[in-house]
Amino acid sequence: MSRIHDMGGLHGFGPLEIESDEPAFHHEWEARVFAINRFLLRAGWYTLDEFRDALEQMPPAEYLEASYYERWLFALESLIRRKGVLDVPGR
Repeated sequence: MSRIHDMGGLHGFGPLEIESDEPAFHHEWEARVFAINRFLLRAGWYTLDEFRDALEQMPPAEYLEASYYERWLFALESLIRRKGVLDVPGR
């Protein structure tokens, strides 16, 4: 079953725009989201599969309006709450 998150090969979304000089991060907060996600993955708080599942829980309309790292932030916030990352003292 195809969902909004599985956009590869779908028609009607226009051509793919590729910027040749695009920076890795457009804003400082995006780099922070990337770093926090990488840290929590390596620390074993959740798996990459769980991260992708959290991304796919974003409502379709919000998913289409969000930037790449806004989607990551949504998933990260969801996982932090679900896994109790901030609830564990001393870790």
